[in-house]
Amino acid sequence: MIEITLPDGSVRSYDNNITAIDVAKDISEGFARNVISAKFNDKTIETSTTLTTNGNLVLYTWRDTEGKQAFWHSSAHILAQALEELYPGVKLSIGPAIENGFYYDIDLGDRSISDKDFKTIEDKMLEIARGKHEFKIKSVSKADALSLYKEQGNEYKVELIENLQDGDITFCDHSTFTDLCRGGHIPNTGIVKAVKILSVAGAYWRGDENNKQLTRVYGTSFPKQKELKEYLELLEEAKKRDHRKLGKQLELFTFSQKVGQGLPLWLPKGAALRARLEDFLKKAQQKAGYEMVVTPHIGQKELYVTSGHYAKYGEDSFQPIKTPKEDEEFLLKPMNCPHHCEIYNAKPFSYKELPKRYAEFGTVYRYEQSGELHGLTRVRGFTQDDAHIFCTPDQLDTEFKEVIDLVLYVFGSLGFENFTAQVSLRDPDNPDKYIGKDHLWDKAEQAIINAAKDKGLNFVIETGEAAFYGPKLDFMVKDALGRQWQLGTIQVDYTLPERFDLTYKGSDNELHRPVMIHRAPFGSMERFVAILLEHTGGNFPLWLMPEQAIILSISEKYEKYAEKVLNLLENDEIRALIDNRNETMGKKIREAEMNKIPYMIIVGENEESENKISVRKHGGEDLGMINVKDFSEIVEKEINKTLKQFKV
Repeated sequence: MIEITLPDGSVRSYDNNITAIDVAKDISEGFARNVISAKFNDKTIETSTTLTTNGNLVLYTWRDTEGKQAFWHSSAHILAQALEELYPGVKLSIGPAIENGFYYDIDLGDRSISDKDFKTIEDKMLEIARGKHEFKIKSVSKADALSLYKEQGNEYKVELIENLQDGDITFCDHSTFTDLCRGGHIPNTGIVKAVKILSVAGAYWRGDENNKQLTRVYGTSFPKQKELKEYLELLEEAKKRDHRKLGKQLELFTFSQKVGQGLPLWLPKGAALRARLEDFLKKAQQKAGYEMVVTPHIGQKELYVTSGHYAKYGEDSFQPIKTPKEDEEFLLKPMNCPHHCEIYNAKPFSYKELPKRYAEFGTVYRYEQSGELHGLTRVRGFTQDDAHIFCTPDQLDTEFKEVIDLVLYVFGSLGFENFTAQVSLRDPDNPDKYIGKDHLWDKAEQAIINAAKDKGLNFVIETGEAAFYGPKLDFMVKDALGRQWQLGTIQVDYTLPERFDLTYKGSDNELHRPVMIHRAPFGSMERFVAILLEHTGGNFPLWLMPEQAIILSISEKYEKYAEKVLNLLENDEIRALIDNRNETMGKKIREAEMNKIPYMIIVGENEESENKISVRKHGGEDLGMINVKDFSEIVEKEINKTLKQFKV
């Protein structure tokens, strides 16, 4: 007999050689029909895998992330078989599951795939799927595995196998197809009911531009056609909300090849938007006791060697800047924290003066690979809403919780209501990834977990996601399309204070080491604006909009009245402009709608004679003819719904 422990803690006893799907059937026949993947003792297995020892079993359905990953991994195998049958002689390399789908990298030789071929590939995949072929894992010796792929002339699989240990090599079979694979599949191909090839792209073998460029075929699949339809509709909506498209349309930012890849240029409207975001956070920070500081864009290389950033970010940073002085090197700063440590070090502190809270909108630089650059979400120069709190160990809990309050205030003011918190801890199996002493890491990790519990946050724990110098609390936000983004972050750091020899004089008149909290509610201004653009579709909260209203004059006769209305609005601090172009009213309204302007104010003979304005909301709602003061009150009321004062 063996004992199987389920996620709810219950233990069930079975005869030896029971399978994962047998356990699922023992729980419920209905549940078993939905089980598509499993994990035993933290190792991904097939649902048909025989269990021979005691252990912990987790069973997954399509609703689980792990279930989806198995589903899409299996779909990648179906894609590979379809490509082999459609393009005889194709060489397969790798085909993993990714977020919302899968891809397969292939060497087509002198052939190519275009969107005209997508339907043919989809049809072939569905034909294979309908065969309800079982996925079967088998062990293969290294010699036999190498022999198979050498005979096929597939140098990609040969290279992969050469880096594997004999005894750890497995193949996956289904139908007439076999592929090198570690495992983790759905029971059979028939579960896949809907597929879509999304795109093709070039991809260097193993991501190395010195290697041959392969063809990467992207796809997605679902257990129901209805779910695929909903997903494709979501993709279309995402295209409309693409921040790169909206940023250009709304004249917020641009890029220039002459300036350089990944270095955004903020246009006047975008710069004003950023300034409002900065002012919003500065006001809240001032109430919370932060002091603004400014640090240079460069620092001596030794500064980042001391902090550990050079060892961790050196390859991803711009190369050192040499000066006329021999052996003098500077770096574009990859992080603001080393500079803030030196600000703290500028004078001695007593425990009575702590905490010190230094904040800065500091621009940092990382040399991201050109293929990874993406609009504002992945750039080479970005501005962090950075702050570092230096406090005593006794103050850590209170300070950390107050930062959580600030992050929640930011999210609430900008309409991010659906989020979870992620406690990111170090990976105990990879200690070389981190700096600092184990006992200090233990203290920092526990401090974050305690604070998250005390604040009642909905949080998960992720091992291996910590920063190299300390654990952190990341806020994972879901946008209007259900996509998850990592935005605000708070980190506890005992390591940098040691590296920079930071001290304060305690009540015992001895020198002690402060604790450092890193925090950035926005993360980076660039990425935050990109996510906010896509979340809102460009319809920002009213308090943040570049223009809150546009005055549309029916003809030139009413331009003076339009200017009078503009002055009244500006007196009430409403951002507005006049469109007095010689265009039809219909065209002016359409363009105002496209530019996401919240209110259109129409002025003509009736409005001037009654000293009023006609107001139309973005989206078409007509508010009728009202006086300017009433309109100002409408705007103020709407702003106050989202933009509340930060309370300490």
